[in-house]
Amino acid sequence: MRNNRRLRWAAIPIAATLAVVLAGCTQAQLNGFLPGFVEGENPVTSNTSMVSGLWTTSWIVLLIVGLITWGLIIWAVIVYRRRKGQTGLPVQLRYNMPIEIFYTIVPLILVLGFFAFTARDQAAIEAPYAEPDVEIQVMAKQWAWDFNYINEDVYSPGIQAQPELDGEPGAINEEELPTLVLPVDQKIEIALDSRDVIHSFWVIDFLYKKDMFPGKTNYMYVTPTREGTYKGKCAELCGEYHSLMLFNVEVVSQDEYDDYIQSLRDAGQEGQLGFEYDRNQNLPGTGAPELKEDH
Repeated sequence: MRNNRRLRWAAIPIAATLAVVLAGCTQAQLNGFLPGFVEGENPVTSNTSMVSGLWTTSWIVLLIVGLITWGLIIWAVIVYRRRKGQTGLPVQLRYNMPIEIFYTIVPLILVLGFFAFTARDQAAIEAPYAEPDVEIQVMAKQWAWDFNYINEDVYSPGIQAQPELDGEPGAINEEELPTLVLPVDQKIEIALDSRDVIHSFWVIDFLYKKDMFPGKTNYMYVTPTREGTYKGKCAELCGEYHSLMLFNVEVVSQDEYDDYIQSLRDAGQEGQLGFEYDRNQNLPGTGAPELKEDH
């Protein structure tokens, strides 16, 4: 009874401290200091809260496990230390069945739990839209990006990042970066293709990236929920100028999106950029001549 009472009194200040600390957390702290969150504003996309929730909860669970483990180590060091005047080895225990079962079951529960929540969130993020509002094709190449706006039948070609001539050494000319424009609060389906080697489409604030393989189309589904400009890059080492394979994503209102599409038409950029510039001519389906048997 006395021990239970002590535990209760110890739990009260701990719980109060946690409540104060959590109540004082900023939006960035509550989301594990991940990008894509601004105090008082919507998350960048419909998926970012789910990703940050999985990330933050996992770290909280792991931190609790770490505190328990460190506490048990320190407790064992203090309680079972060699006392003054003691000689020889302490009593050797061969095994403790309850503790060994505990050490087996708890990690198994943690692994299954992490797997289950990850699979649940991944299934939700990867679920295709039955009727997307906007369909985009992203074409990766060494070392830039082309963007096809499928519904509107226009395109935007891109070049690799160029140096800022009047800026500091290493500065990039942001105005010449390839820019993908998306309308806010619309369901976006993005088809990801590569013309040469493996690339990876990564919009940092979206908390999401996906690899792009030659000869295979991958898809990502996202609904942007906050207007703004967000940085993107290739996240797969793809050659000499990989570090210059940068782009921007601009999330704008529907009217601004319509104006941008019209500007592409006015510039004569109608149609779609396809695989006619594919550098891999040995892939299946590239029109290579077939060998015919002689009869």
